[in-house]
Parts: sequence; C-alpha cells; structure tokens
Amino acid sequence: MANVHEPVCRLCRREGVKLFLKGDKCVGERCTFTKRNATPPGQHGLARRRRVSEYGVQLRAKQRARRIYGVLEAQFRIYFDAAAQSKGITGVLLLQTLERRLDNVVYRAGLASSRQEARQLVGHRHFKVNGRPVNIPSYQVRPGEVITVRERSHQLEPFQRAVAGSRSVPAWLAVMPESLRVDVVRQPERQEMDTTIDEQLIVEYYSR
Repeated sequence: MANVHEPVCRLCRREGVKLFLKGDKCVGERCTFTKRNATPPGQHGLARRRRVSEYGVQLRAKQRARRIYGVLEAQFRIYFDAAAQSKGITGVLLLQTLERRLDNVVYRAGLASSRQEARQLVGHRHFKVNGRPVNIPSYQVRPGEVITVRERSHQLEPFQRAVAGSRSVPAWLAVMPESLRVDVVRQPERQEMDTTIDEQLIVEYYSR
C-alpha cells in the first residue's frame, strides 16, 4: 500500500467520490468532501472544468481504483498483468486480487476503520493466517483460510471497537466479532466489490 504524504481528503475531491481513506471521519459531519460540496482541490476548484478526453476518463478510473486500495503504480500494474494472463474477465480478476489483499480483508471485516489503519495493524504483526503470524499487507488470502487476531492484541482499541461495532460485512467473509476471527468463505463476486470502480475503463487504459 502506498504511504500517502498529502491530505487524503484532496484525493476524494480529485476523484469526485468518497474513497473512505480516513475511516469514521468519512461518514461523519466532519467529512471534508461533504463540507466542500465535492469541489475539486486547488485554487480554481470551482472554475468550469475543461472537456475530459477518453484517455483522461480511463486514467481517472485507474487512479480511483489505485487510491481506494492504496496501491502504488508498479504494484497495480503487476496485478493487472497477472489478471490479463489468467482465464476469466480481466477487470473482475483484477478487482478480486485487490479485494483479497490481507489489509483489505481486515478492513472489510470491520477490524479496522480504514485500509490505512488495517495496513498498519497487519505490519505490526497483530494478525495470524491459519495460525501463523503474517505481517505482509499485500498477502493474498484464499478461500478456506482463517484470519485471527493475536491474543495479546485483543485489548487494543481498534479490536475492542470491532467487537462492539456492527459494520456490514460482504458475504464472502464470515466474521465472528466476539472471537475476532474471519473465515474466507469464497472468492468475492463483482457485486460485492466497490461499485464506484469501472474496471472496463482500466482494461482500456492498459490496452492502449
């Protein structure tokens, strides 16, 4: 995942959609995207936008997906090339790869308020996969694998929040909040992944 060194709320305003990069702030009244009426960042954000070319539309689709999942350009291209060489629909395979990152699974399961927080928790070795500690945020989980929180980490604030919370969880994950356990039931389906991403535009971008 990329380490973002600029105000992340600018990224939401640049893409014209909430990317939920700051956790709870993004769903509250303090959300900058909402307060500024989704205007683009910069001094001339309110000025009339120029007509966007076909390439520009494709680029924005790729950047939006990259920023949602917090992946650097080089890693994103590796994911795309692997999806393009596999059997199936390239765009859907790409999104499945992004969804099955361990940091994303931790976020989707409600064990972190944002993907950035999930990345930090994974990097600090708070999770086990099938009983073995894993500290690689990009680790690809597979159906049948079990993700648990290390016992000595159960009292940390993010996990206590997860036990008390009730975030909606996609059907491809089975979450047991009381034991801080996540079972990967199956591969995610397209309708269970981010609907603001147009994967076909990403395919067209890399197929130029």
